[in-house]
Amino acid sequence: MAASSFLSAITRRGIQIHGFTCYSRFGQGEPLLPKVLGDFHGSKAMAASSFLSVFTRRLEGKVALITGGASGIGKCTAETFTQHGAKVVIADIQDELGHSVIEALGQTNASYVHCDVTDESQIKAAVDKTAATHGKLDIMFNNAGIVNNYKPRIMDNEKADFERVLSINVTGVFLGMKHAARVMVPAKSGSIISTASVSSNVGAAATHAYCCSKHAVLGLTRNAAIELGQFGIRVNCLSPYALATPLATNFLNLTAEELETAMNATANLKGVTLKAQDVANAALYLASDESRYVSGHNLFIDGGFTVANPSFHLFQYPDS
Repeated sequence: MAASSFLSAITRRGIQIHGFTCYSRFGQGEPLLPKVLGDFHGSKAMAASSFLSVFTRRLEGKVALITGGASGIGKCTAETFTQHGAKVVIADIQDELGHSVIEALGQTNASYVHCDVTDESQIKAAVDKTAATHGKLDIMFNNAGIVNNYKPRIMDNEKADFERVLSINVTGVFLGMKHAARVMVPAKSGSIISTASVSSNVGAAATHAYCCSKHAVLGLTRNAAIELGQFGIRVNCLSPYALATPLATNFLNLTAEELETAMNATANLKGVTLKAQDVANAALYLASDESRYVSGHNLFIDGGFTVANPSFHLFQYPDS
């Protein structure tokens, strides 16, 4: 049975595919993949399993450019994208780290370009290189960002420090959107994703400059989604809770374990520790065709942190 016939067969039998397991819409919801594949023998079973392997590679044939892709969320996302069939170009200023990531991913799957996102000529060059190498750009992930010196009081903040954060976190995103659109508009398709933060939705979660920058990323996302939607381009952003990336641990002078312990203490969702992979999975969703009608959205990966008000104790259990 050919792969297409296999798909037709499982559709008629009321089976839906979720990841690597098939479940029936009827009965008790028992996993049916072993039973389905058991109905086939030899090459027929092989065709079916090969079909499932292709089906689960959610970015097969797509091309992605990831800024800030040499470490943290960007690195994890690059790994995830390549695992799902995408060709990835990593843009960063951390050249040594960037090349080590490419070596691990394999040069047939990924490449590296030095790129300071505050320099428009470098952003343009990164986009042009991606399009020239692979013939297109399907996914632009504006992930590069920084935090500034921890100065909670606004009167202690310096203008130069404030502007530096905005130049990377906001102007860098703007330039990424601008030049991705330059390539995507003629193609009339594409997905632009930017890294925001829970600070895009609530105050007092970060410094003034960082909070301001992430609110701006959300504003850019919504505005660009409205403009670029007419060309079939989706624009979204991700807002994760704090996680133990090199950027965060260096900023707070904490080990990854110390930071995770501190964040888990204030988290709304207990029993789960946020990892870079969780954010990469969200980026994968927004990059894939599974989100083909999702645009202008701020996807929170925060365990409900931004909807919880610690001042209210309505749901506090006596023994919690």
